[in-house]
Amino acid sequence: MFEYEFMRNAFMACTIVGIVAGAVGYFLVLRGETFAGHALAHVGFPGATGAALLGLSPFVGFTVFTVLAGIGIGLLGERAHRDVAIGMVLTLSLGIGLLFLYFYKAYAGAVTNLLFGNVLGVSLGTVWILAGLGLLCLIGLGAIGRPLLFASLQPELAEAKGLSTARISALFMVIVALATAEAMQIVGVLLVFALMVAPAAAALRISHRVQQGLLISIALAVAIAWIGLILAFYTDWPTSFWITALGALAYLAAGLWRRKAGMSIS
Repeated sequence: MFEYEFMRNAFMACTIVGIVAGAVGYFLVLRGETFAGHALAHVGFPGATGAALLGLSPFVGFTVFTVLAGIGIGLLGERAHRDVAIGMVLTLSLGIGLLFLYFYKAYAGAVTNLLFGNVLGVSLGTVWILAGLGLLCLIGLGAIGRPLLFASLQPELAEAKGLSTARISALFMVIVALATAEAMQIVGVLLVFALMVAPAAAALRISHRVQQGLLISIALAVAIAWIGLILAFYTDWPTSFWITALGALAYLAAGLWRRKAGMSIS
């Protein structure tokens, strides 16, 4: 399997994206902002199709639109007051993306790959780009980690202590946007939610300790991506299918483990 360059590139890309998705996704689930993270992937779709229409890289268009949307979502305020606005922007973005795709008369393979991912087509140059974006995400997450955790667990107390939760939320959403752009290369726009959320949700079921849960989330995300690649290689089924299926299985298994552990304690 590792005799092929495309498989070596795929494993490197999955490792980078798994680490970033596991770390960022953990805080995304912890903060209860999974819908906002899900919306970011779809909001970037018109950016990708618009860039392709102009002859630019769809990945660049997706990243720029997603980052701008992340800033906007972060500044909208509390989750209860912004879900409707996010939903409206989400549906409008998908419609605009489909319109751009309609006007794009050339072969739209680069754009359609964004929908379902194409990790086996990742080049070494793309791996380096993913590594740079991943490092930026992890540095940013490390820089705001403590205030982000404080604002996530005790938002009222954080506000009382003078912490600007709106600014922290906006910065975090920018990091989520970059992580989403990375994960899109692996599982695509429609399935990015699985790699970002499933490992983190499973980790929160296994452990309530932040540091331990964060490490479990990262380990699960990388393991799911690796096993998905291996299964795709030997079955010739889509990698994205295996990653989403394994993510769902990990979440269900974590739930069974938690129930069994609770029964043993009682």
